[in-house]
Amino acid sequence: MADAVKQGRWARRLTWIALILSVGGVVAALIAALGSGNGAWHFRVGFTVLRYAFFAAIAGGVLAIVALVLSQRAKVPGLRTRNVFAAAIALVFVIFLGRQIYTARTVPAIHDVTTDLEEVPEFRALHVREDNLENVPGQDEPELARLSPEDRWKALHREAYADVQPIRVSWTVPETIAKAQALADKRGWDIAYVDPARGRLEATDTTRFFRFKDDVVIRARKDPEGKGAIVDMRSISRVGGSDVGVNARRIREFLKDLRQS
Repeated sequence: MADAVKQGRWARRLTWIALILSVGGVVAALIAALGSGNGAWHFRVGFTVLRYAFFAAIAGGVLAIVALVLSQRAKVPGLRTRNVFAAAIALVFVIFLGRQIYTARTVPAIHDVTTDLEEVPEFRALHVREDNLENVPGQDEPELARLSPEDRWKALHREAYADVQPIRVSWTVPETIAKAQALADKRGWDIAYVDPARGRLEATDTTRFFRFKDDVVIRARKDPEGKGAIVDMRSISRVGGSDVGVNARRIREFLKDLRQS
């Protein structure tokens, strides 16, 4: 009897701690992201908070399971729902953030992605960040260390994003840019420059929570093998070293939708 009472007491304590850690971790992550996005603090501060929130959620999930077991043994009513809720919140958050961490570890720490590495689309209205090639990884790898930063970036890009390729469409160059502009508007991008006759569009996409700004240039040229156009695209982050695959995903999704428009 005494053991059951003791287990029940611990079950209640652990339940509250689990709720605080699980729900608090999610809330802290949201505040960190939104605060960084609104300029309240540097995005690296937000990332630091995000890391601790991740560990807090893991701890909360584990404690929720322990508290659930104790409450079942002690037959304490009213704790099952709270612990299941805490565990579920922690699980969803950890899976979501864990996928981001996994992606970050499986893609190179670059932030400039394009469909054409030989004749990279250039910006005219927008500008490439000054430190764009300052911290390209690979300096410690013998086969990459001897390369220039630009060639090292291209080597990493080819290996990771071989599927990011230009597309061929059946429209004229002006028609292609007009469709690209309509699609960019639909996505809520800020259009900085558009010239259908010359086959160029530049825009800025802003991520949802951290409000990172990524610049995009879309280039359409007459297809020498047909009546349509060849479309290239480049997406580059304004800050940070690794984009966690965001720019490549943006290009894939945009060109897929453009092809189907």
